[in-house]
Amino acid sequence: FLHPEDVGKPRAQVTVPRVSELNPYTPVNLLKSTSITDDLSQLKDFQCVVLTDTPLKDQLLISDYCHKNGIYLVVADTFGLFGTIFTDFGKNFTIGDYNGENPVSGIIADIDSDGIVSALDETRHGLEDGDFVTFSEVEGMDALNNSAPRKITVKGPYTFSIGDVSGLGDYKRGGLYTQVKMPKFLDFEPLSQQLKKPELMMSDFAKFDRPAQLHVGFQALHAFNDKHGHFPRPHNEQDAAELLKLAQELAGSGDEKVELDEKVIRELSYQAQGDLSPMAAFFGGLAAQEVLKSVSGKFHPIVQWLYFDALEAVPTSVKRSEELCKPTGTRYDGQIAVFGKEFQEKLANNQQFLVGAGAIGCEMLKNWAMIGLATGPKGKITVTDMDQIERSNLNRQFLFRSKDVGRLKSESATRAVQAMNPDLQGKIESMKDRVGQDTEHLFNEDFWNSLDGVTNALDNVDARTYVDRRCVFFQKPLLDSGTLGTKGNTQVVLPRITESYSSSQDPPEQSFPMCTLRSFPNRIEHTIAWAKDLFHTYFAGPAEIVNAYITQPDYLGAALKQSGNEKQTLET
Repeated sequence: FLHPEDVGKPRAQVTVPRVSELNPYTPVNLLKSTSITDDLSQLKDFQCVVLTDTPLKDQLLISDYCHKNGIYLVVADTFGLFGTIFTDFGKNFTIGDYNGENPVSGIIADIDSDGIVSALDETRHGLEDGDFVTFSEVEGMDALNNSAPRKITVKGPYTFSIGDVSGLGDYKRGGLYTQVKMPKFLDFEPLSQQLKKPELMMSDFAKFDRPAQLHVGFQALHAFNDKHGHFPRPHNEQDAAELLKLAQELAGSGDEKVELDEKVIRELSYQAQGDLSPMAAFFGGLAAQEVLKSVSGKFHPIVQWLYFDALEAVPTSVKRSEELCKPTGTRYDGQIAVFGKEFQEKLANNQQFLVGAGAIGCEMLKNWAMIGLATGPKGKITVTDMDQIERSNLNRQFLFRSKDVGRLKSESATRAVQAMNPDLQGKIESMKDRVGQDTEHLFNEDFWNSLDGVTNALDNVDARTYVDRRCVFFQKPLLDSGTLGTKGNTQVVLPRITESYSSSQDPPEQSFPMCTLRSFPNRIEHTIAWAKDLFHTYFAGPAEIVNAYITQPDYLGAALKQSGNEKQTLET
C-alpha cells in the first residue's frame, strides 16, 4: 500500500484510503490518538485489538486492560525468518464450531452389544475422539432415535463406540448417525501470566524444543531493544553475544529451565532487524484469521502462543557477514539484513513463470514484487491466465478493484504489482493463453529453457499435471499450491531431489472452486453444482435473507460478521 512518494508520511494515514478500496462495506478509520497506552479507555469501543511491532512493555499494559474489560487481543511479531502469534480471548470463550466443516453423517451397518457402531460397507466414519452423534431410523434400538447426543470414542476408521447400550434392545437393521457440533469453552490468560508459564502450540514436530527457546529469545530481543533503543544489528557478533547472554539469564530464571541452542539465538540476533514480505504475509494472514475466530466463535483459536521459524530458507551457498548484510538505502534492506546482497542480486536476475493469476497468483505476484524478484537486468516474470475478473473475485484476489471487473486477470495483476514496485516496469509479460498441448508453439522449448522456476496457481488437476510434466521434462523447479475454503496445500518439486506432482494421487474432490463452475464446468459434477448454486442464488438465498431480516431483530449485525453479501442483497 506504500509507494516511493509516501516516504516520510505517517504510515497509518497513507494506508487508510488504500485499505478502504478493498471493500466499501468495511469502514476503516484512523485512530486520532498518537499513543494507545496514554489513554487505554479508548480501547473500550473495540471487540478485538491487534498489536504489531509493539514494545513488550506496551503489550503488557494493553493486554492487562483488554483481559479485564473482555476485549479480545491478538499480538503478532516477525523478526526476519522468525515470527510469533499470541492470543487472549478472555475467560469462558465459546467455540460454536471448532472446524467449520459440515456435520459428518453416515449409514450404520451394525451396533453390537458393547456399543460399537460399524459404518456401512467399511466407509470411513470421519469422526474424532470426543465428538457427539445422534441417531435416527435405527430399528431394534429404537431408544437411540432422537435421543440426546452421545459422546463417542473412535475404535478405528470404520468403527466407533457410543458407550453403554444395555437396556436398549438388540440392533436389527438400518439407521443413520449424524455428528452434532457441541460448544467448547476455553479460558485464556493475560500476557503477563503467559510470559511466565506459556501454553505453546506446536507447529513443527521436527523442532520440538524450538518454541520454548524462541519464547525466551523474543523476550531477550525486547530487553535488548529497551536497553539500546534498537534491535541487534545484522550479523553483528557483539550484539549476538549480548542477546545470547540475556537469553541465558531469562532461560534460567523461570519455573521451568529452558535449554538454549546457541546457534538459534545467534541467528535470531542476526535477523532481528530483518523484515520479509512473505513472513509478514503469513503472520498477517494468521492474525486476521484469529480476529475472525474471536468475533465469530467459529474455528478453534491458537492457544495461546504460536512460534514459527523458516530457517530452512537460509541458503548455505551464499555468504553472509556484517558487511554483506548492512543497509544499502534501498527498499530491500530488510531482506538484505537476512540474506545478504549476493542473494538479493540472484533474486533480481531470476526468471519465473506464473501459471494463473487468481487468489494464489495475486499473492505470489505481490510477494515477488515486494522481495524484488526479477527486477534486475536479466530478470523476467511471465504470467498467463485466460480468465476475466468477476465481482466475486474481489473478496480474495486483492490486486483487483471494482474498476477491473471484466478485464483480464493477468493484465490487471501485472499493472497492480508494477505500481507497487516500479522496479518491475518492463520486467513482467502478461499473457492470456492456456498452458497445454495446443499452446506449445507459444510455450516452446526456448521458453522453458530460459526459466529458473515455475509456479502453479491453478484450480484444476489436469492443468497442474500438464505443467508438472513439462517441468520434469525440462528439469525446472515447480512450486504448486492450492486452496479450498480455509484449507490449503503446497508442494515443492525439485528436479532429481523430490517426487514430481503427478507421482502422488490426490483424493477425489468433494467440492469445486466457484470460478471453475462458472467459467469452465467440464464434468457432470460441475454442472450439477453449478445448477444448484444458480438455483440458490435466484430462488432461495435472497428470500431467506429477507425473511431472516424481518423476523430476527439483530440479524444484520450478526450476519455481517460472517459475510458481506447480505447487506448488498437487502439494498437491492
